[in-house]
Amino acid sequence: MTSPSQDGRNLAPRAVCDSQSQMTEVILPNDANPLGNLLGGRLMHLIDLAGAMAAHRHSHSHVVTASMDHIDFLQPVHIGDLLILKSSVNRAFRSSMEVGVKCWVENYIAGTTCHVASAYLTFVAIDETGQHHPVPCVVPETEDEKRRYEDASRRREARKQEQERRKAQIR
Repeated sequence: MTSPSQDGRNLAPRAVCDSQSQMTEVILPNDANPLGNLLGGRLMHLIDLAGAMAAHRHSHSHVVTASMDHIDFLQPVHIGDLLILKSSVNRAFRSSMEVGVKCWVENYIAGTTCHVASAYLTFVAIDETGQHHPVPCVVPETEDEKRRYEDASRRREARKQEQERRKAQIR
């Protein structure tokens, strides 16, 4: 099933699994603070990259980060750790997409993993001139994908309400 977009392209809905992405990083001393822990800003940078990969794959276009509105740092990440970041598009709106990124540390000696961080980001699809353009709808298939799809709508509404609250404070 396809529907014509405003720019004349046909945008077939895409399954979540079609754009899921994964990246892995070894944490090195230049990524860490004096205590040997991964810098929060460096983790946020890696989360942004991982999220952008899923947004690129879903939209088949350039994307820009519009927001990183929620991040939880659950456990420290240390020098020498193997950091795994997995991203997927939770929901697509007109030209924006909410992407969830989960981060794990893998102990490759013991063969275990530990969830260390999660974040939600919003990306906007743009063309070569920087203009927003429509993106395909997301088709959630699993129960987890369906839950994230519904939760993304609630988070979007909360973001809009927070923006309105901030605008009212400025006035």
